[in-house]
Amino acid sequence: MRPEARRGAAAWCAVGVLVVAPALAAWARPSAAALLAWRPDAWLAEPWRWWSAAWVHQSALHLGANLAGAALVVALGVAARLPPRAAAAWALAWPLTHLGLLAMPALRAYGGLSGVLHAGVAVVALALALRATRAERRVGWAIGTGLAFKVLAETPWRAPLVHPPGWDVAVAPVAHASGALAGVLAAALLLALQPRSRRSSAVVE
Repeated sequence: MRPEARRGAAAWCAVGVLVVAPALAAWARPSAAALLAWRPDAWLAEPWRWWSAAWVHQSALHLGANLAGAALVVALGVAARLPPRAAAAWALAWPLTHLGLLAMPALRAYGGLSGVLHAGVAVVALALALRATRAERRVGWAIGTGLAFKVLAETPWRAPLVHPPGWDVAVAPVAHASGALAGVLAAALLLALQPRSRRSSAVVE
């Protein structure tokens, strides 16, 4: 693995830790949820919620599923040998994911990692789609297509919350859509706009 790929893996894992570790701490202090959760009426006066909303979980199942998802996203990013810019894109998409929830004013509160995890998957997909090798581009497009299909299948424009079978909490599909869009935008800004020669240099042949 080239030095840039090693730095990218370390940076990607660091973002993963920043997303996950405070969620575990917040779970141990349930009283913190009211201060951390996303609220559309407090986004400007209390901007820390742009980040802290990811750390709030309503049940052990909710937390466990998101922790498993976080492990998969981190592993996916490391396997993709992403450059440090990809980790920066995921970090940038984190607050953008929650700001995007303003598009659904009826969502009066939100907490959870899923939106930010969707952003991470979107970053991986675009990063791979920009690679020099055809095989990696195909993988990137496959991941991106699957993510788009999932988000659209959830019809995030229809209602702020849904109650999927088997879940003990309500799910906000708009957070998934917002995360995916934020990931694409952040990755386009930090990856797609750099010269092609630099994008290709991150590939390990």
